[in-house]
Amino acid sequence: MNILVLNAGSATLKFQVVVTDADRIASDHDARLIRGQIERIGGESVITIRAADGGTRTLTAALRDVRAAVEWLVHFVTSPESGTGLTARGDLQAVGHRVVHGGEQFRHSVAIDEAVLRGIEANVELAPLHNPHNLRGIEAARAALGSGVPQVAVFDTAFHHTLPEHAYLYAIPYPLYRRHKVRRYGFHGTSHRSIAYRWRTLTGRARADVRIVTLHLGNGCSACAIKGGESIDTSMGFTPLEGLVMGTRSGDIDAALLDYIAAKEGLTLPQVEALLNNQSGLLGISGLTNDMRDLLAEAHEHDDRRARLAIDIFCYRARKYVGAYLAAMGGADAIVFAGGVGENSSEIRRRICDGLEWAGLRLDAEENARLVGGREGRISADDATLAAWVVPTDEELLIARDTYRVIAGVETA
Repeated sequence: MNILVLNAGSATLKFQVVVTDADRIASDHDARLIRGQIERIGGESVITIRAADGGTRTLTAALRDVRAAVEWLVHFVTSPESGTGLTARGDLQAVGHRVVHGGEQFRHSVAIDEAVLRGIEANVELAPLHNPHNLRGIEAARAALGSGVPQVAVFDTAFHHTLPEHAYLYAIPYPLYRRHKVRRYGFHGTSHRSIAYRWRTLTGRARADVRIVTLHLGNGCSACAIKGGESIDTSMGFTPLEGLVMGTRSGDIDAALLDYIAAKEGLTLPQVEALLNNQSGLLGISGLTNDMRDLLAEAHEHDDRRARLAIDIFCYRARKYVGAYLAAMGGADAIVFAGGVGENSSEIRRRICDGLEWAGLRLDAEENARLVGGREGRISADDATLAAWVVPTDEELLIARDTYRVIAGVETA
């Protein structure tokens, strides 16, 4: 089945075309025909194309909105120029969409119909920066391919619906949860699920035997405690602001700081929230950048104190969450790194793992240095009782597989 995977944002559209079915999933031989992203939608858009052979090229096109972007994309991927081998719109047999927030309603990936669209709309209040754009992507795909092509929604929050009450409830008046659904939802669920699935494939573990801490470290960062193949705790909460230090997000803070900062700086509460989301984290501490690569370079080349401080706080917070989740699960078999930083920075992995020797973790320095740039494998010493792994996340592949499974009526993994 040829599946178009879409992740629609405010001015971006990430995409892949994946060929998958039951046999390909079982043998782990899904095929990616093309992938890329469209940026600066609303003007002269920049389109980055990555072909199946690894070649990359950049195009431009005037695309006024997401609907125009999806129309352009469908035309391109079914043209000889794309190199996909697809020759007609009918060759795209289904569409899988990343949808950020499913609220309490959507616990699994689902086929999109009018009731599902209403459900996604009902959760716009919980994800005003994401769900409206996801809905526009769904509507654009329907306009480009017709209502007869099945579409599937894969929710970032769905994997975390297995959190127990004591993990997802805040210690605030319970009626606030009953009336307004104020609780911890967690995010990056598609990534954490993808990492756990790949790790158990690599290790030959049954789902019931999975007991790991996954660290998705990129510009957005989150940790997840996975036991018996299910998420039992995760660092992000009611919004993606809670938890680890991130590129521009503060992560955990004292809630009383919001009113204090507002009074001291003459800001409204929405302005303080924007500060915590967009001007904090690595950027806020360093005063330089939210890019970990640049911070490491500044720390090494110029011994910049605030760059070093940002890195130290980032690693400390991650290590603290690992320790908490080891306690929550009564230990673990592995810590698994993923995301742009987790997959590519051996130094950040080492800094996070330093100090976890008490838990039985000891890195293999050579393997840790070698496994970057998309490589996967174990980076801990052979005799470590708590292993460390690098497993690149593959959310798009999981979305494609879920799309096939939902359409075929097969239970998701």
